[in-house]
Amino acid sequence: MAVTESVAEGAREEARAVHEGILRRQSARESAARTYARALPIVPVRARGLTIEGADGRRYLDCLSGAGTLALGHNHPVVLEAIRRVLDSGAPLSVLDLATPVKDAFTTELFRTLPPGLADRARVQFCGPAGTDAVEAAFKLVRAATGRTGMLAFTGAYHGMTAAALAASGGAGDVRVARLPYPQDYRCPFGVGGPRGAELSARYTESLLDDPKSGVPLPAGMIVEPVQGEGGVIPAPDDWLRRMRRITADRSVPLIADEIQTGVGRTGAFWGVDHSGVTPDVMVLSKAIGGSLPLAVVVYRDDLDVWRPGAHAGTFRGNQLAMAAGTATLVYVRENGLAERAAALGSRMLTRLRALRDAFPCVGDVRGRGLMIGLELVDPEGERTGPGEGPLAGEPDEPDALMTGADPDRSPCPADPELAAAVQRECLHRGLIVELGGRHAGVVRLLPPLTISDEQAAAVLDRLSDAVAAAARHRRDHGRGRRRDDGPAPRTG
Repeated sequence: MAVTESVAEGAREEARAVHEGILRRQSARESAARTYARALPIVPVRARGLTIEGADGRRYLDCLSGAGTLALGHNHPVVLEAIRRVLDSGAPLSVLDLATPVKDAFTTELFRTLPPGLADRARVQFCGPAGTDAVEAAFKLVRAATGRTGMLAFTGAYHGMTAAALAASGGAGDVRVARLPYPQDYRCPFGVGGPRGAELSARYTESLLDDPKSGVPLPAGMIVEPVQGEGGVIPAPDDWLRRMRRITADRSVPLIADEIQTGVGRTGAFWGVDHSGVTPDVMVLSKAIGGSLPLAVVVYRDDLDVWRPGAHAGTFRGNQLAMAAGTATLVYVRENGLAERAAALGSRMLTRLRALRDAFPCVGDVRGRGLMIGLELVDPEGERTGPGEGPLAGEPDEPDALMTGADPDRSPCPADPELAAAVQRECLHRGLIVELGGRHAGVVRLLPPLTISDEQAAAVLDRLSDAVAAAARHRRDHGRGRRRDDGPAPRTG
């Protein structure tokens, strides 16, 4: 027995040495721009479903899912089989924009899932492999179709890391993009939240577009996320999204739905816009549509198809393995009702997490839609933001007329990014991988695969609850003494 234990301990030491060596070499050789690797010092070597095994032998429940890429989790059998069929067939793996049976099957299945009113008159542009490439293409498309140049985007948005996509995201500045208030309850820019806050957001948008002195000419398009992901898991109110559809349609402004993270069942409907019944003019899609492999497309109404041949291209837009994996994923999600499953399970998870909010003052808000869930960590002892103190409000002694009815009880506590980071570390210590996001990197985000079981969901919530309790206890016992960091959250690729 002693010999067996000694051999096992030797194997564990060897595994730890491999793990630590790889991490050291990564730190020495990779760019300072790396993000996830800093907060998650693991070395994945095997994975299946929700579970990742590291080089050190530790196992983790993965609620990052490749930033939402893995709708079916790691190495799902239907995805692996689809990839093997292409490899074994002898088909070319990259074909630029040539027609292939694999692409035809993918396009057919994709169109089958599109919102009513778009599928029958849709066109698709295969882009470079990342979601940000689809956003760039969509902006180029609507500018060509309308002859206009400006864009409308929303505060807190995240659309990618290339130039135009970054300009439309919350952390960048560009005079060509006008930013609008995105409605939310906990940190409402008008200090009121609920339907009233959404109404004020819509009225602000109408005023900006219709006021000839607003400084914002009629734009080429509006881009919106049905649920802001990196912005802190903030679902758009359905009535508000329908209002944005009417506002843009009445003014001939194409509406672009960014479904890169919300698509393929993630929010409890196949597409995030399905909750509101909105049919956008353009949809930008990536992440889960490639079944874990790089793939991005723009789907748009046929009358916008004004491009000349070669107006938008990309060497890797003909990735056959990604299209095959994507088709398998789309079919599996549709045939197995995984969107409906995400809605039901997500609702139960939110109910339990709201009980956690009631137990810990440092949990300021719990929100989400489907299996896109956020837990905002706050400093309950910090100075609250008074109603009407957001960027669109008037001074306290000269209240803006729009602020009438602001509720002081809705004033949120300050975000606590260091506590959120501590919760993330405690989660990792317990074998749970979570992401951070939000305006101040204070939101713990859960993006589990749609195939997560009830038992696995319970384990995720147990570990997260223990992590919050441990971080809160450590904060209470050891005092604050922390550095404020209001910088933006790490962005996904």
